[in-house]
Amino acid sequence: MQAGTILIVDDNKSVLTSLELLLEDEFEQVETASNPNSILSVLDSRPVDLVLLDMNFSAGVNTGNEGLFWLRRIQEIAPGLPVIMLTAYGDVELAVKALKSGAADFVLKPWDNDNLLEKIRAALQGRQSGQPLPPPKRPSEPAMIIGHSPVMMKLIKVVTKVAKTDANVLITGENGTGKEMLAREIHRLSLRSRHEMVHVDMGAVSESLFESELFGHERGAFTDARESRPGKFEAAHGSTLFLDEIGNLPLGLQAKLLAALQNREITRLGSNRKIPVDIRLIAATNRNLPEMVAHSLFREDLFYRINTIQIEIPPLRNRREDIALFADYFLKKYTALYKRTGISLHPQAVEKLTNYDWPGNIRELQHTIEKAVILAEKNVIRASDLFIRPGKAVSFSEAPNLGEVERQAILAAITQNEGNLTAAAEQLGVSRQTLYNKMKRFNL
Repeated sequence: MQAGTILIVDDNKSVLTSLELLLEDEFEQVETASNPNSILSVLDSRPVDLVLLDMNFSAGVNTGNEGLFWLRRIQEIAPGLPVIMLTAYGDVELAVKALKSGAADFVLKPWDNDNLLEKIRAALQGRQSGQPLPPPKRPSEPAMIIGHSPVMMKLIKVVTKVAKTDANVLITGENGTGKEMLAREIHRLSLRSRHEMVHVDMGAVSESLFESELFGHERGAFTDARESRPGKFEAAHGSTLFLDEIGNLPLGLQAKLLAALQNREITRLGSNRKIPVDIRLIAATNRNLPEMVAHSLFREDLFYRINTIQIEIPPLRNRREDIALFADYFLKKYTALYKRTGISLHPQAVEKLTNYDWPGNIRELQHTIEKAVILAEKNVIRASDLFIRPGKAVSFSEAPNLGEVERQAILAAITQNEGNLTAAAEQLGVSRQTLYNKMKRFNL
């Protein structure tokens, strides 16, 4: 038996079973995943020596774009990890594309057992005989959870095509759908990813500071300008500039932004020197820009300048297949954060989540799961434990502060256990020392 861990990723359960039976006698550890979103958590939690990755995860789709997308993600997370691609379609062009993208090899379904084992051994041997691999590289930003709904699979195809270009992208969608995360995903997959993406919230930039914030200023340009400072355009030189909530930009400032984008140069406040800038622009908004253009609230020329490619993220209610996946992701995140391991969602709770319209989208779902984890008194979160208000979006400005929610939960546990801190800690699912630390933090 050969030492090492093999990860098999394929949406066909019979394929997973067949490969697991074949490989479990050959290799020390075999992990399987039917959803490619699981790749991130597996690679993050344990060492993996080789991945067998299917190229298609949507029924009736055989373009290979999904497989290539996840191949790139694996390369970002664990550079040098060998990946062998699996596909049921004998497409030579697709095979070449996968190999050019960095795959170690390519296997057609149905496979020959001896041939597959030989390819796996060769890939592992090549890894062992090569130079020491760099340590796994974690993305500088949280990875975007894509989902598995057909509408998101279509979105992936657009993203993989657009990311490698320098085309300006406009991301639209309701609040909470993940527009910033998608912008970071496009940047991560782009040729500019070696530099950090520069993020500007246009809704938070006052008119008086707009030019200074975006274009920079020289010392003495205004009262508080005690030293020269580059703006966001210069900071994003060679990288991606993400202008969030661009629909909030006042009409009077839109001409200045348009001039910078058209001329690819800026002038700092207090200076006459023109500075060339090389940026890739991604903008986002939850507003209807064409309607704003029609009402002369947004410049038509600026709209066409930022809208080379438009990507609309659908609301969560239009991709309910993804709700359980997101819920599970946030459950794992917050049970680890609050040291409440062992908590699970009751099937009826999952059903309640799936049937809710989520006017606040992913952000509201995330808030709901976090709150449920904090307040959970047992290891199973039931439907009645989920605080959602059908027909009304959660107003996050009105929602209770999560720190205060946690403080109230601790007070309740201490009161219910008549001051017995050991029992209170057990009820909260934390150690006694953790409870002491939290009591100190909240001045209890």
